[in-house]
Amino acid sequence: MDTDEIWQATDLERLGLADLLDELSDEEWERPSLCEGWRVRDVAAHLTLSRTGPGAVLVGLLRARGSFDRAVRDAARRYAARRPAAALAAELRGMAGSRRHAVGTTPVEPLLDVLVHGQDIALPLGRPREMPPPAAATAATRVWTMGFPFHARKRLHGLRFAATDAVWAAGEGRDVEGPIAAILLALTGRPAGLDRLTGAGTAELRHRVGPGPAPGRGPRRAAP
Repeated sequence: MDTDEIWQATDLERLGLADLLDELSDEEWERPSLCEGWRVRDVAAHLTLSRTGPGAVLVGLLRARGSFDRAVRDAARRYAARRPAAALAAELRGMAGSRRHAVGTTPVEPLLDVLVHGQDIALPLGRPREMPPPAAATAATRVWTMGFPFHARKRLHGLRFAATDAVWAAGEGRDVEGPIAAILLALTGRPAGLDRLTGAGTAELRHRVGPGPAPGRGPRRAAP
Protein backbone atom coordinates (compact mmCIF):
# COMPACT_ATOMS: atom_id res chain seq x y z
CA MET A 1 0.00 0.00 0.00
CA ASP A 2 1.24 3.49 -0.78
CA THR A 3 0.84 6.37 1.66
CA ASP A 4 -2.46 7.57 0.24
CA GLU A 5 -3.89 4.06 0.43
CA ILE A 6 -2.71 3.72 4.02
CA TRP A 7 -4.50 6.90 5.06
CA GLN A 8 -7.64 5.93 3.15
CA ALA A 9 -7.68 2.58 4.95
CA THR A 10 -7.16 4.36 8.28
CA ASP A 11 -10.12 6.65 7.60
CA LEU A 12 -12.37 3.69 6.78
CA GLU A 13 -11.30 1.83 9.92
CA ARG A 14 -11.89 4.84 12.15
CA LEU A 15 -15.33 5.46 10.67
CA GLY A 16 -16.30 1.80 10.85
CA LEU A 17 -15.17 1.44 14.44
CA ALA A 18 -17.01 4.63 15.41
CA ASP A 19 -20.18 3.15 13.90
CA LEU A 20 -19.67 0.00 15.98
CA LEU A 21 -19.16 2.07 19.14
CA ASP A 22 -22.42 3.89 18.46
CA GLU A 23 -24.23 0.53 18.64
CA LEU A 24 -22.85 -0.58 22.00
CA SER A 25 -25.02 -0.83 25.08
CA ASP A 26 -24.00 0.74 28.36
CA GLU A 27 -23.09 -2.73 29.62
CA GLU A 28 -20.89 -3.47 26.60
CA TRP A 29 -18.89 -0.28 27.15
CA GLU A 30 -17.88 -1.59 30.58
CA ARG A 31 -16.86 -5.11 29.50
CA PRO A 32 -13.21 -6.24 29.49
CA SER A 33 -11.38 -5.82 26.19
CA LEU A 34 -8.70 -8.18 24.87
CA CYS A 35 -6.09 -6.11 26.74
CA GLU A 36 -5.58 -7.14 30.34
CA GLY A 37 -6.98 -4.54 32.72
CA TRP A 38 -8.62 -2.47 29.98
CA ARG A 39 -12.37 -2.06 29.48
CA VAL A 40 -13.88 -1.44 26.06
CA ARG A 41 -14.36 2.16 27.18
CA ASP A 42 -10.66 2.50 28.01
CA VAL A 43 -9.56 1.18 24.62
CA ALA A 44 -11.88 3.61 22.83
CA ALA A 45 -10.50 6.45 24.93
CA HIS A 46 -6.94 5.39 24.09
CA LEU A 47 -7.70 5.66 20.38
CA THR A 48 -8.94 9.23 20.78
CA LEU A 49 -5.91 10.16 22.88
CA SER A 50 -3.73 10.07 19.81
CA ARG A 51 -4.34 13.81 20.01
CA THR A 52 -2.10 13.99 23.09
CA GLY A 53 0.93 16.24 22.69
CA PRO A 54 4.50 15.46 23.82
CA GLY A 55 4.16 17.56 26.97
CA ALA A 56 1.22 15.55 28.24
CA VAL A 57 3.02 12.32 27.36
CA LEU A 58 6.03 13.38 29.45
CA VAL A 59 3.80 14.26 32.41
CA GLY A 60 2.12 10.87 32.11
CA LEU A 61 5.46 9.08 32.12
CA LEU A 62 6.53 10.96 35.23
CA ARG A 63 3.28 10.03 36.98
CA ALA A 64 3.81 6.40 35.98
CA ARG A 65 7.43 6.48 37.22
CA GLY A 66 8.76 5.89 33.74
CA SER A 67 6.54 2.91 32.83
CA PHE A 68 5.27 3.35 29.27
CA ASP A 69 2.54 0.73 29.62
CA ARG A 70 1.27 2.20 32.88
CA ALA A 71 1.32 5.73 31.51
CA VAL A 72 -0.73 4.73 28.46
CA ARG A 73 -3.20 2.76 30.57
CA ASP A 74 -3.64 5.47 33.19
CA ALA A 75 -4.14 8.19 30.57
CA ALA A 76 -6.82 6.12 28.86
CA ARG A 77 -8.61 5.39 32.13
CA ARG A 78 -8.59 9.02 33.21
CA TYR A 79 -9.97 10.18 29.87
CA ALA A 80 -12.56 7.41 29.75
CA ALA A 81 -13.80 8.38 33.20
CA ARG A 82 -14.68 11.91 32.18
CA ARG A 83 -16.02 11.40 28.65
CA PRO A 84 -19.45 9.94 27.82
CA ALA A 85 -19.51 7.02 25.44
CA ALA A 86 -21.16 9.00 22.64
CA ALA A 87 -18.41 11.61 22.83
CA LEU A 88 -15.67 8.99 22.46
CA ALA A 89 -17.33 7.58 19.34
CA ALA A 90 -17.77 11.08 17.91
CA GLU A 91 -14.14 11.97 18.59
CA LEU A 92 -12.91 8.86 16.82
CA ARG A 93 -15.15 9.62 13.84
CA GLY A 94 -13.83 13.18 13.77
CA MET A 95 -10.28 11.89 13.33
CA ALA A 96 -11.09 10.55 9.86
CA GLY A 97 -9.39 12.72 7.27
CA SER A 98 -6.43 13.58 9.50
CA ARG A 99 -2.99 12.95 8.05
CA ARG A 100 -0.86 13.76 11.08
CA HIS A 101 1.19 11.25 13.02
CA ALA A 102 3.54 11.51 15.96
CA VAL A 103 7.19 12.37 15.58
CA GLY A 104 9.23 9.19 15.29
CA THR A 105 6.38 7.16 13.80
CA THR A 106 5.26 6.42 10.25
CA PRO A 107 1.83 6.79 8.61
CA VAL A 108 1.31 3.08 9.28
CA GLU A 109 1.05 3.50 13.06
CA PRO A 110 -2.43 5.07 13.05
CA LEU A 111 -3.64 2.23 10.81
CA LEU A 112 -2.04 -0.37 13.06
CA ASP A 113 -3.58 1.29 16.10
CA VAL A 114 -7.16 1.22 14.85
CA LEU A 115 -6.91 -2.24 13.28
CA VAL A 116 -5.64 -3.96 16.41
CA HIS A 117 -7.67 -2.00 18.93
CA GLY A 118 -10.76 -2.51 16.81
CA GLN A 119 -10.32 -6.24 17.47
CA ASP A 120 -9.60 -5.58 21.16
CA ILE A 121 -13.08 -4.08 21.32
CA ALA A 122 -15.07 -6.22 18.89
CA LEU A 123 -13.89 -9.78 19.61
CA PRO A 124 -14.79 -10.01 23.33
CA LEU A 125 -18.21 -8.54 22.50
CA GLY A 126 -18.83 -11.18 19.84
CA ARG A 127 -19.26 -8.54 17.17
CA PRO A 128 -17.84 -9.39 13.73
CA ARG A 129 -15.25 -6.94 12.49
CA GLU A 130 -13.19 -8.02 9.51
CA MET A 131 -9.70 -6.66 8.82
CA PRO A 132 -9.05 -5.83 5.16
CA PRO A 133 -6.13 -8.13 4.24
CA PRO A 134 -4.02 -5.47 2.45
CA ALA A 135 -4.31 -3.14 5.45
CA ALA A 136 -3.58 -5.94 7.91
CA ALA A 137 -0.54 -7.02 5.85
CA THR A 138 0.84 -3.48 5.87
CA ALA A 139 0.35 -3.28 9.64
CA ALA A 140 1.94 -6.71 10.16
CA THR A 141 5.05 -5.65 8.24
CA ARG A 142 5.37 -2.60 10.46
CA VAL A 143 4.99 -4.67 13.64
CA TRP A 144 7.59 -7.17 12.45
CA THR A 145 10.16 -4.46 11.71
CA MET A 146 9.49 -1.77 14.34
CA GLY A 147 10.92 -3.23 17.55
CA PHE A 148 9.37 -1.38 20.51
CA PRO A 149 6.80 -2.01 21.88
CA PHE A 150 6.17 -5.47 20.40
CA HIS A 151 9.66 -6.76 19.54
CA ALA A 152 7.90 -9.34 17.37
CA ARG A 153 10.91 -10.37 15.28
CA LYS A 154 12.99 -11.05 18.40
CA ARG A 155 10.19 -12.49 20.52
CA LEU A 156 9.02 -14.87 17.77
CA HIS A 157 12.44 -15.86 16.45
CA GLY A 158 12.47 -19.35 14.91
CA LEU A 159 8.99 -19.11 13.44
CA ARG A 160 8.01 -18.39 9.84
CA PHE A 161 4.66 -16.68 9.33
CA ALA A 162 2.79 -16.86 6.03
CA ALA A 163 -0.63 -15.39 5.29
CA THR A 164 -3.17 -17.46 3.41
CA ASP A 165 -5.26 -14.49 2.28
CA ALA A 166 -2.54 -11.94 1.45
CA VAL A 167 0.91 -11.87 -0.11
CA TRP A 168 2.78 -11.67 3.19
CA ALA A 169 5.44 -13.73 4.94
CA ALA A 170 8.10 -13.06 7.57
CA GLY A 171 10.60 -14.93 9.70
CA GLU A 172 12.43 -18.23 9.36
CA GLY A 173 11.80 -21.57 11.01
CA ARG A 174 8.74 -23.64 11.78
CA ASP A 175 5.71 -22.65 9.76
CA VAL A 176 2.70 -20.73 11.05
CA GLU A 177 0.00 -20.12 8.45
CA GLY A 178 -3.41 -18.50 8.46
CA PRO A 179 -5.36 -15.30 7.85
CA ILE A 180 -3.27 -12.15 8.06
CA ALA A 181 -5.65 -10.74 10.68
CA ALA A 182 -4.91 -13.66 13.01
CA ILE A 183 -1.18 -13.30 12.37
CA LEU A 184 -1.31 -9.58 13.18
CA LEU A 185 -3.03 -10.32 16.48
CA ALA A 186 -0.36 -12.89 17.36
CA LEU A 187 2.47 -10.51 16.43
CA THR A 188 1.02 -7.92 18.81
CA GLY A 189 0.75 -10.42 21.67
CA ARG A 190 -2.94 -11.26 21.39
CA PRO A 191 -3.92 -14.94 21.56
CA ALA A 192 -7.46 -14.39 20.29
CA GLY A 193 -6.68 -15.48 16.73
CA LEU A 194 -4.46 -18.47 17.49
CA ASP A 195 -7.18 -21.02 16.72
CA ARG A 196 -7.21 -19.76 13.12
CA LEU A 197 -3.51 -20.54 12.62
CA THR A 198 -2.00 -23.85 11.58
CA GLY A 199 1.45 -25.34 10.98
CA ALA A 200 4.34 -26.95 12.79
CA GLY A 201 5.11 -23.76 14.72
CA THR A 202 1.67 -23.16 16.24
CA ALA A 203 2.38 -24.99 19.51
CA GLU A 204 5.49 -22.90 20.08
CA LEU A 205 3.59 -19.75 19.11
CA ARG A 206 0.93 -20.53 21.71
CA HIS A 207 3.63 -20.97 24.32
CA ARG A 208 5.21 -17.62 23.52
CA VAL A 209 2.02 -15.59 23.14
CA GLY A 210 0.30 -17.22 26.12
CA PRO A 211 -3.30 -18.25 26.72
CA GLY A 212 -4.60 -15.15 28.47
CA PRO A 213 -5.41 -11.54 27.57
CA ALA A 214 -2.89 -9.40 25.78
CA PRO A 215 -0.61 -7.27 27.95
CA GLY A 216 -2.13 -3.89 28.75
CA ARG A 217 -0.43 -2.07 25.93
CA GLY A 218 -1.13 -1.07 22.39
CA PRO A 219 0.58 0.31 19.30
CA ARG A 220 2.40 3.57 19.84
CA ARG A 221 -0.04 6.44 19.73
CA ALA A 222 -0.02 8.66 16.69
CA ALA A 223 -1.14 12.27 16.61
CA PRO A 224 -4.28 13.10 14.55
